Amino acid sequence: MHRADSAGKPIIDAAASPLLANLNPEQLAAVTLPPQPALILAGAGSGKTRVLTTRIAWLLATGQVSPGGVLAVTFTNKAAKEMLTRLAAMLPINVRGMWIGTFHGLCNRLLRAHWKLAALPQSFQILDSADQVSAVKRVIKAMNLDEERYVPRQVAWFIAGNKEEGLRPRDVQAHDPPTRKMIEIYQAYEDQCQREGVVDFAELMLRAFELLRDNDPLREHYQRRFAHVLVDEFQDTNSLQYRWLKLFAPPPGAASTLAGQPAQGVFAVGDDDQSIYAFRGAQVENILGFEKEFPDAKIVILGQNYRSSATIVSAADAVIRHNSGRAPKRLFTGNDPGSRIRLFRADSEYDEARFVANGVREMVVERGLRPSQIAVFYRTNALSRLIEHQLVKASVPYQVARGVAFYQRKEIKDALAYARVIANPLDEVSLLRIINVPPRGIGKTTVERLAANAAETQRPLREVIADAADIPEVKRAARELLAFAQFLADAEVTARHGTIRDLLEFLVRNSGRIALYSKDDEESALEN
Repeated sequence: MHRADSAGKPIIDAAASPLLANLNPEQLAAVTLPPQPALILAGAGSGKTRVLTTRIAWLLATGQVSPGGVLAVTFTNKAAKEMLTRLAAMLPINVRGMWIGTFHGLCNRLLRAHWKLAALPQSFQILDSADQVSAVKRVIKAMNLDEERYVPRQVAWFIAGNKEEGLRPRDVQAHDPPTRKMIEIYQAYEDQCQREGVVDFAELMLRAFELLRDNDPLREHYQRRFAHVLVDEFQDTNSLQYRWLKLFAPPPGAASTLAGQPAQGVFAVGDDDQSIYAFRGAQVENILGFEKEFPDAKIVILGQNYRSSATIVSAADAVIRHNSGRAPKRLFTGNDPGSRIRLFRADSEYDEARFVANGVREMVVERGLRPSQIAVFYRTNALSRLIEHQLVKASVPYQVARGVAFYQRKEIKDALAYARVIANPLDEVSLLRIINVPPRGIGKTTVERLAANAAETQRPLREVIADAADIPEVKRAARELLAFAQFLADAEVTARHGTIRDLLEFLVRNSGRIALYSKDDEESALEN
C-alpha cells in the first residue's frame, strides 16, 4: 500500500517506485492523482499512452485497485494490445482477463456475458461493413424498392449514423417522405438482424448501452466492480460512447466491491487539438464540456513533446494556437531543432510529382540514403499514379504500401463465413456469401427463388435449402442444393465432436476451396 499524509492524500516518492522513474512532473502528477474524475490534456507526442498505462500499473502496484476493478478503453486493437503488453512488462500479473480493449471489443464482451438480457442468441455473429451493406440490399429487395433511389451503402450509413446517436427507428424524426421510407428500411433491417441473430458494429455499442441503461442491478454491479474507468483518445468519442462510459462511472463517494477503495469515475486522456473525426461522429465537445459534467474533475496538461524536433513542435504550436474553441495549452520540447521546414508550391500536379521524385533521387544519390529509408505520403490513392510515373523516370525503386487487410481478403472472409454459418444457422448474410463459393451450380436466380420461398413461408433459408426437393421453383438445382445442405450438416457434426481446428480443416477441404485456389493465379489465396 502507498503511504498517506494526515489528510489521506498519498505521499509520492518517485525514487521508491521504478514505475514512476523518468516521468516528467506533469506526467507524474497525472499518474499519481487521487481517486477523482480527471481530464489529461495530452499534446501530440507527450506520452499519453505511457501515462495511461503507468496510471493503471500505479493503481495496481499500490493496492488501490485489483486487476478486475479496471476498465480501460481505447479506439484500436493495436493500442489495446500495446497497453496490455506494457502492463505485463511493468507488473508480474496476468493481464489477459483485464477489461482493456476497444469500445466495440468491450461491448462485444459485455453482450457475450449477458446475451439473454440483451435479447441475443448466445452465438450471435457480427457483421462487418461489407456484410452490413449486403444485408441492407436484401431488405431493399424484399421491400421491392429501387436500389438506385435507396442506395444500400447510403442506407447503411443512415442506419449506422442514427445508432451512433443512440436512435432506434422509432426515435428518428421523419421530416419528409424519403426519410420516412429510410426509417422503414431501418426497422426492417433491425427485424431481419434480430431474426438472424446478427449485429453490426454500431449495434454492438447501442445494444451494450441499452443493456446497462435499462437494467439497474446490472449497471450497479459494474459500477461497484470498476473503481477506475480510463479512456484513451477521448477527443474521438462520439455521443453514444461517452454516454456508455458514464454509465460505468460510480456515483461520487461510492466504494468498489473489489477494491474497497473510493471510486475514481472517469480518467480521460485526449487532446482537443487532435480531433479530426467529426465526420464519423466524434464530438470534441466531450472534452470541452468535461468540467461541467464532472465539476470536481482535476485537469492536467501534458505539453512536452518527445517525438518531434523543436522546429516541428514550434511550427505546430504556432498554427494550432489560433484555433478557436480549444483548451489553452502550449506545446514545447527539449529536442534538437532538426531540419528546417520546406514548403514547395507547385504549379500543377505534374510539377508536384516531379518535385517529389527529384527530392527522393537527391537523397538517394547525394546523401546516400536507401530508398527504403524514405517515405512519401499522399492524401488519396488516386494521387499515386503521377508520383509513381516520375519515380520510374528518375530510376528510383519504390514500393506502394497499400493493399487489402488480411481479414478483409475474399478467401479469408469466405472461410470465416463458412464457420459463421455453422456457429449460427440463422446467419443468412454468411450463408448467401458461400452458397455458390466455390461454384456449385446454384445460380443467382435459384438463390432469389429460395429467398422468396423463405420470406413467403416465414422459414429460415437453411431450412428451405434442405427442403429443395419439394420446391418446384428450384427443382433444376435440387441435387446441388441438397448436397450443400448435407455438407453443412456434416460440418455441424464435426463442430459438435471435434476441435475448432478440425472444423476449419473440414470446411476448407470439403467445400472444394482447395481445388479452387490451387490454380497458379490463386496460389496466394491458397496460402492465406
